[in-house]
Amino acid sequence: MHLTQDLELYPDYKVTQLLFKNVKNAAELRQSAVEGKFNGALISPTLVVSPFQVLVAANKAVHLQKIGKMKTRSLFSEIIFNFSPTNNISEAFKRFGISDGDSSILVVLVHNKDETPPLSDIVSRVNGQQVLVDDLSSLSDTAKIKKFFKITPQEEKIGTLLDAVVCRMAIKDVL
Repeated sequence: MHLTQDLELYPDYKVTQLLFKNVKNAAELRQSAVEGKFNGALISPTLVVSPFQVLVAANKAVHLQKIGKMKTRSLFSEIIFNFSPTNNISEAFKRFGISDGDSSILVVLVHNKDETPPLSDIVSRVNGQQVLVDDLSSLSDTAKIKKFFKITPQEEKIGTLLDAVVCRMAIKDVL
């Protein structure tokens, strides 16, 4: 098992995910991200079901960047925005971005597939314990996910929670 997870993304890109718990410096990290001094998306894992959900948000962000249709100012903010089932940018940041008091953080990096991301730099900046990305679901709040994404009991009978969440993320631009 590896502490990071690299997944193929849009042609020529990869997304790397790092998960931390017992984080003590979320406020400092959030401020660095706001100032553009952190080259990654800082995600609160509470409403994240699976690393696949991250891949969907990141792939959409890279695609929108390539075609010049991003709704936010940076690739990393676009990733956070793409987690949300609504088109409300501030709500997306409130729900999916980190808060000053968060103790768990998911870091999402997007890079050229031929490049090695600066993992040691990221790890050294986070004052917390790095854990396996596969442990993401243990930091998720299923009740909050169902409520926020408005998942019905009927949906859960015919598909998974991840299916329902990803569908809502994908169709927000169409509704």
